[in-house]
Amino acid sequence: MPGPVILWLRQDLRLSDQAALVAAVKEGPVIPVYILDDAAPKQWTIGAAQRWWLHYSLKSLDEGLRQKSSRLILRRGDCAAELQRLAEETGSRRVHALSHYEPWWRNIERTVAQELDLQLHEGMLLLPPGCVRTSTGGLYQIYTPFARATMLHMPPPEPQPAPSRIDPPSEWPASDSLDDWDLRPTHPDWAAAFAKDWEPGEAGARRNVASFLDEVKDYDVARNLPSVEGTSRLSPYLHFGEVSPAYVWHRVSAAPGDATTFLKEVIWRDYAHTQIWALPAYGSQNARPDFNRIPWRDLREAKGDFVAWKKGRTGYPIVDAGMRQLWATGWMHNRVRMIAASFLIKHLLIDWRHGARWFWNTLVDANYANNSVNWQWVAGSGVDANLFSRIMAPLTQSPKFDAADYIRHWVPELAHLDDKVIHDPDSHDVRPPAYPSKLIGHREARERALAAYRQSRR
Repeated sequence: MPGPVILWLRQDLRLSDQAALVAAVKEGPVIPVYILDDAAPKQWTIGAAQRWWLHYSLKSLDEGLRQKSSRLILRRGDCAAELQRLAEETGSRRVHALSHYEPWWRNIERTVAQELDLQLHEGMLLLPPGCVRTSTGGLYQIYTPFARATMLHMPPPEPQPAPSRIDPPSEWPASDSLDDWDLRPTHPDWAAAFAKDWEPGEAGARRNVASFLDEVKDYDVARNLPSVEGTSRLSPYLHFGEVSPAYVWHRVSAAPGDATTFLKEVIWRDYAHTQIWALPAYGSQNARPDFNRIPWRDLREAKGDFVAWKKGRTGYPIVDAGMRQLWATGWMHNRVRMIAASFLIKHLLIDWRHGARWFWNTLVDANYANNSVNWQWVAGSGVDANLFSRIMAPLTQSPKFDAADYIRHWVPELAHLDDKVIHDPDSHDVRPPAYPSKLIGHREARERALAAYRQSRR
């Protein structure tokens, strides 16, 4: 009987359309392992909301593996060292894994490859970063031509089914207990309501895809309406790799209606990963150097405003609704994410990196590539970004996208107000005492932001 091979799992927690697993199964017995490495990512250690999701995703994956005569080995510590230790314990030198593109994963992959026979496979994206290039051989910096070029390679290959059986090793190595990792909050259990909104794991991902198929035809319009929540809500499942982008592409493409707008959102995910592949520090450094000169407010002086933003107490109902939804569910409607991010950056003149860090800790779908590229797009500091001078007006955006019911749900102090006044109770003199006044007026905030931007351009 051949010796075992190691299947190294990270943000690819699925059994279907899992190229590394397919390759490992062909070679003989397989030892699937997940290693919780909190040191290597440094400031990008997995956030609190993601940890809640990870617990249930790993639990679901282990159950799926056991149905196929296997199990999940859990280890904690330095990834490269733990893989080396596991290889010594089991006599295996061969490791199969899917390629990851976050800077810390790329560093770890290089270290592992120096000691073990690391076989990397694709499957995290529609196409590997660098696969789509301009006519001169460079990387696309602007999303629209990147999307057009990517479309020429679509559809992706048909997703592969999960193996019917995964041969186990003759002896299983030691494993940590998932409960001992304490990934779920307890004192207090601020994630108590998460389970009402989410079902982590591969089965939950597929059910979410299936439920979205009837909504694809309305996605182009409904995705911008917070009260409807016409988005797919697939982002955390894609982030944790519980479903492959190829599977999503094929299922959604076959749904009734024109799926082009949604499919371009899947391509945006590839675009974001291409940017962090080319610029690994995208999460902490402005892609445009002139933004280094913007005189952001010192967070010590702006702490009260920053706390009010995090708690959903800014006096701008749509911003507050989004921030409260984030805290309660680990997720926020995409249109509202842009509004809330723009408010922090341009109304409060707080560096986008502080907001990105908060999202990283509170979003269940806090993907390094998407989170970094999206925040820099809103700030205007990204490779392809919105102009800083284009400042979102929350009081205009809210009625434009019919957010009244969304506000009523997440800001109960305003639930009794009608559609005409709920978007801006202050200006209609109907603000209840329990709801805060605006931190700053829109016109005042706009003038301050533009003045700061002009100063950075001198």
